[in-house]
Amino acid sequence: MSVKPPEKAWTEAANALYKVFEFESFGQALAFMSSAAPLIEAMNHHPEWTNVYNRVMVRLTTHDAGHTITPKDWELARVLDDHYAHYQTM
Repeated sequence: MSVKPPEKAWTEAANALYKVFEFESFGQALAFMSSAAPLIEAMNHHPEWTNVYNRVMVRLTTHDAGHTITPKDWELARVLDDHYAHYQTM
């Protein structure tokens, strides 16, 4: 499986972290989301994310901290980046 090079670092705006992950196909994007779900569930910190064709758009913020960025968001960002990097080795 091949993915496009990762987008720049996470963008911080409006009390949230944002990033777009790009893949070669809708199927790869959807597989990324499905395979990331157990990692996210284990952290009990869920992203707002959407999928359009080959892109997964992610927004991270901590709702129970007043909709602001916390260390939980940065940790989930790292987990998602690491998981995305895994796809480059497949």
